[in-house]
Amino acid sequence: MSANRYRIDALQYANWSQKIFRQMREGKLDAVHVTIAYHENFRETVANIEVWNGYFERFPELIFHGRTGDDVRLARETNRTAIFYGFQNPSPMEDDIRLVEILHTLGARFMQLSYNNQSLLASGCYETNDTGITRMGKAVIEEMNRIGLVVDMSHSAERSTLEAIEISSRPIVISHANPGFWEPALRNKSDTVLRQLGVSGGMLGFSIYPHHLKGKGDCTLQNFCEMIAATAELMGVDHIGLGSDLCQDQPDSVVEWMRVGRWTKNIDYGEGSAGRAGFPPMPGWFNDNRDFDNVEQGLRDAGFSDEDTGKIMGGNWLRFFDQNFGPA
Repeated sequence: MSANRYRIDALQYANWSQKIFRQMREGKLDAVHVTIAYHENFRETVANIEVWNGYFERFPELIFHGRTGDDVRLARETNRTAIFYGFQNPSPMEDDIRLVEILHTLGARFMQLSYNNQSLLASGCYETNDTGITRMGKAVIEEMNRIGLVVDMSHSAERSTLEAIEISSRPIVISHANPGFWEPALRNKSDTVLRQLGVSGGMLGFSIYPHHLKGKGDCTLQNFCEMIAATAELMGVDHIGLGSDLCQDQPDSVVEWMRVGRWTKNIDYGEGSAGRAGFPPMPGWFNDNRDFDNVEQGLRDAGFSDEDTGKIMGGNWLRFFDQNFGPA
């Protein structure tokens, strides 16, 4: 890895531990966007922040709370990993737009407008009818733009995503998904979405979660990196990065929480799970944070220049952080 190359992963939801934090350092990760809420309300999200405060207190030599792009640089300088908070659902703001600014003050930097289902703000990618961004959604996007809380549409449906790109005065992200032309999973995105995302200055983070890979856990590194190359042709190499969606060491019960939350009494097995409510096996080339070297080498082998490899590994995300984590 070149001395000035940053490594940023734009989405993880691991079962956090000192072991994983040490593996982040072994993998030379400068920053990770971590999910701190799936279906939690405001007070439950604050409780999760309390847990993270405990991690920062116990492992200050490994991790610290990141709030700006400069914190990524500080992480590099001090051989640590900056942790950025995000939500996979707008539930932490409940039905109160005034909580958006408070959540940003507490350190949140990303919020998805929906997680698979319809929310108060937008339609999820599992809904039959995509009604687009709601009246409240438009108001919340404006507030998010004002304070620097990034709109994330990773689990949202097509119309909602395109409307979010149009409505938002600042670039949005799809922090963890892949192109639908490569693997037609419900969460993977159409060419139209990806083109508009690139034109608007947004970012796509490529996911290594097996349900969204061609061949699932058997996906090869070569095929994954060829997919990245094809996407770069579609939306521009300046608008792509990594969002691994790594769920390391999580028990299978966590998948049920992710998919079911409080909205149903039944098990939602999810797309591509073949009736099994558990985590699928990861591809052999990416089991944990120590394997980012494999991805970097795969990008080079796929024909990316040293400069473009650096952009994808973290440089593009760092530029985006610099431009979008503060007030408009």
